[in-house]
Amino acid sequence: MFLARAGRQKETEMERLQRALGVLADMPDWAMFLAMLLLGIGVGWLCERLLVRWTRRVQQEPFAGWGNALLGAIHRMPIIWFAAAGAYLGVTLAGVVGPALDLVGTAVSVTVIVTLIIVAMRLATAGISGFAKRASGAEKSTTLVQNVVRLLLLILGAALVLQNLGIDITTLVTALGISGLAVALALQDTLGNLFAGMQIIMSRQIRTGDYVALSTGEEGAVTDIQARNTTIRTFPERNRVLVPNSILASTVVTNYSLPEKRLFITLPIGVSYDSDLEKVEAVTLDVANEVLSEVEGGLTDEEPFVRFEEFSDFSINFLLRVHVREFTDQFLVRHALVKRLHERYGAEGIEIPFPIRTVYMREPAGRTE
Repeated sequence: MFLARAGRQKETEMERLQRALGVLADMPDWAMFLAMLLLGIGVGWLCERLLVRWTRRVQQEPFAGWGNALLGAIHRMPIIWFAAAGAYLGVTLAGVVGPALDLVGTAVSVTVIVTLIIVAMRLATAGISGFAKRASGAEKSTTLVQNVVRLLLLILGAALVLQNLGIDITTLVTALGISGLAVALALQDTLGNLFAGMQIIMSRQIRTGDYVALSTGEEGAVTDIQARNTTIRTFPERNRVLVPNSILASTVVTNYSLPEKRLFITLPIGVSYDSDLEKVEAVTLDVANEVLSEVEGGLTDEEPFVRFEEFSDFSINFLLRVHVREFTDQFLVRHALVKRLHERYGAEGIEIPFPIRTVYMREPAGRTE
């Protein structure tokens, strides 16, 4: 009895499948094509929704960043892929053969290649940005690297598309090589900046986010390295300075962010000859420790120190050196040090002298009243 019931149920499912196939077979060609196209769009949309749910579920996992990058790279692409597959299936079921079917197949292949290149470009951009952030702490990678990678992928995609279209690229490559020589001669300065920018990036001596000072006088934080120039944002004016890569590669550059961002700053101070130097040193270090612990940007993991330097004309000069988090933090720390040292020296009776000149006046010889 059980076997007979299972047999009837199997026959019923087979009959349903046959009826469904019969309905598809009886559909007009245009309806068949439209049905397969809509089915492909629906399946693609469902796949993307499932991928979004998976990405949200693994947000706390170590590969959550790559999941977000992958989701951003293939955004809307599953719909295009499955729609292309549905269109090709619809044309095939509609009985289209010969050159028309080959044309549809070529269009589908080109569509898939173009979308895959777009996905690769998006992934490359996300990967380069992530690598730059992990390597140097920068929020963004250099535009030059991203553009070069995109250009290489674009050239690869164009070659694949032309090959699928049946176009011989050998002649095209030869023509581009000859014309490229003429272009290179006409764009010597531009190409010089391009290769200088690539050399700057590969040497890793200057990175986005680094605070640099050039021997030509410009200084600021590097915000981007492009094909022609490097962008520097000055501090505190926050102006944008564009430095040609060839000049940046050949000039003397001081990078205040390498080998590390933290640095010592020096504050020169002078006190009166009548001062107790032991007391001066103790008071100065006490104020310095207080400032470093309270002012943003100051670091207390390395003790500040005082070094007496010279006997000048009217004061005993010394240097106070303190540790700050990065180059731009020194301004606020210096500001607080000057204010509090002036106040504390006044309270402790420590004199900060000003220049003194003794003037002797005498009357000209032979002058009489």
